Amino acid sequence: MAFNKRVKIKTLLEQSPIGESVTIMGWVRTRRSNKNVSFIALNDGSIITNYQVVADPNQISEEILKKCATGACLKISGTVVESQGSGQTSELHANSIEVLGEADPEKYPLQPKKHSLEFLREIAHLRMRTNTFGAVFRVRHALAFAVHQYFNDKGFFYIHTPIITASDAEGAGETFKVTTLDIGNPPKTEDGSVDFKQDFFEREANLTVSGQLEGELAALALSEIYTFGPTFRAENSNTTRHLAEFWMIEPEMAFYDAEDNADLAEDFLKYLINYALNNCQEDLKFLENRLLDEEKSKPADQRSEMGLIEKLKFVAENDFVRITYTEAIDILKRSKPNQKKKFQYLIEEWGADLQSEHERYLVEKHFKKPVILTDYPKEIKSFYMRQNEDGKTVAAMDILFPGIGEIVGGSQREERMDLLVRRMEELGIPTDEMWWFLDTRRFGSTPHAGFGLGFERMVQFVTGMGNIRDVIAFPRTPGNAEF
Repeated sequence: MAFNKRVKIKTLLEQSPIGESVTIMGWVRTRRSNKNVSFIALNDGSIITNYQVVADPNQISEEILKKCATGACLKISGTVVESQGSGQTSELHANSIEVLGEADPEKYPLQPKKHSLEFLREIAHLRMRTNTFGAVFRVRHALAFAVHQYFNDKGFFYIHTPIITASDAEGAGETFKVTTLDIGNPPKTEDGSVDFKQDFFEREANLTVSGQLEGELAALALSEIYTFGPTFRAENSNTTRHLAEFWMIEPEMAFYDAEDNADLAEDFLKYLINYALNNCQEDLKFLENRLLDEEKSKPADQRSEMGLIEKLKFVAENDFVRITYTEAIDILKRSKPNQKKKFQYLIEEWGADLQSEHERYLVEKHFKKPVILTDYPKEIKSFYMRQNEDGKTVAAMDILFPGIGEIVGGSQREERMDLLVRRMEELGIPTDEMWWFLDTRRFGSTPHAGFGLGFERMVQFVTGMGNIRDVIAFPRTPGNAEF
């Protein structure tokens, strides 16, 4: 069948080799016919644009043309000619059509009409065939590639941290357990508790919520590393911002302080956005138009002030605002939504844990720029963050984006053994189980820092998609592990 000789539609559109004989393969988006000719719009996923194929019923049998319904997969050979219509410079005049896979038009769920995103989530195994999801996942690929290119060019090393672990890096307890025991009848100890000594790992284990702690071990040997892998959180949340399985990018750097950390994170985010702008123009333009169309149904005051591409350029070209948590609290306390009790969570005193509504107010209403918030109260942050000299705050950093809220969270890590142990004891974190982590402070400790970027939130921001479930191929959420 000479599959290896097919020409991708992206290549065909870029080169338009007029007069040449080529073979293309892909899925039918639409077919329309008149007495003299059939027009087939074919897409192979390499680009958002369909390629027009012209089929003459005198050359291609009616039996074959009937099978060229929406969703069918075709192999088409023919000659590239200049297009008579508008929209593309060339088209293919078919000499032969082979139906590789039929699609019954009475049963195929993706007909050429507008489908809701909710419906498409129910058929996630097919939704990548739509323009919207084809665009989203091409952009996602580009961003993933850019992650590796950025860190590689800066001399970072890519470390694969474990997916199965015995630690809960965040201490929140929202982990998925990993076991080979019979959960209906597990072995018990004398005191009646589950005997994990008989389990595969001979101890309790779970899916990782973060690769950070193991990343720190690598950074304190290789200086600059990053992880990029799946993480899991058993948080029973059905918001548009949460997934149970998601991907995290977590760089860890020896010889970095809090300011170095913020500088790297800002540069990294701008690099990713610029990479998408430079390499995903057609997809971003489509997604921008989709967003404009979606917002027509919203009240004027709820519509975006900028188009998608303008917003991306604005973020990439402007310095992020840097303020402390204390400054942010003062702004929020004095804000109209707080004074008029419009916030769901009112800001009344220093020490409050900021919610998404507060983060978005700072970014979208007050500064109208991305914001880097620093120096949070230690009581609302994790044990491993470096304690500041005031005894009340830690050298934490969150980056807040419009439409998203927190997109990056990080800190300078606590490198001082005595302070780290004291903080772990205060929070009830068993130091004996974390002996391996404490060894990095015991032997050759140094100032170091790192952050985590939720990859899906980044893809959400760049694509303008409103729901995080629409930027990962097969979303895992409470009650949903289909496909």
